Amino acid sequence: MRALVVYAHPNPESFTAAVRDLVLRRLEEAGAEVTLLDLYAEGFAPVLSAAEWAGYAEGAPDDPALQRHIAALKACDTLIFIYPTWWYGVPAILKGWLDRVLLPGVAFQLPERGAIEPGLRHIERFGVFTTCGASRWLTWAMGAPGKRMLMRGVRMLCAKRCRTAFAAHYSMSRSNMFSRAAHLVKVDVKIEGLLLKR
Repeated sequence: MRALVVYAHPNPESFTAAVRDLVLRRLEEAGAEVTLLDLYAEGFAPVLSAAEWAGYAEGAPDDPALQRHIAALKACDTLIFIYPTWWYGVPAILKGWLDRVLLPGVAFQLPERGAIEPGLRHIERFGVFTTCGASRWLTWAMGAPGKRMLMRGVRMLCAKRCRTAFAAHYSMSRSNMFSRAAHLVKVDVKIEGLLLKR
């Protein structure tokens, strides 16, 4: 198993970091070869430049930082996102990662007509672990755009029978040690199910 974990949180002491640590530990215990992309720690530049946009349909730009991320994406069979939900969506740095790394010729093919052709069929496991300031009800009422972007949009590019896992801790502003501990148990169960051998 080759796992790519894309992590986005600016505070190394956050509860999201605790989720990350649990996921990484479980992956390592399962014998996975793990690549962690800590977007804030490495100072990932999220803005798609004018030059990148001009050459968007021609594939990946000649940028060593991007090439490393693209290589990790192409090499993995397990893709996991860990991030806080802000304004019902993913942090800007993670949205920029999607813009700059999930490119034509990498994550999908742009057809002359009809639907795009998925390019991540090698990914057989897909997980999303997040925290939300809003309640579950309010997040649902707003359409949960972050969850939809990843669990529908990106997931659609993966293997047809890709196994998925999703867990969110809602109402983080009212969380306590008990709700956080319960959420870590939930994440543990979800990651265990994700990593089951086929």
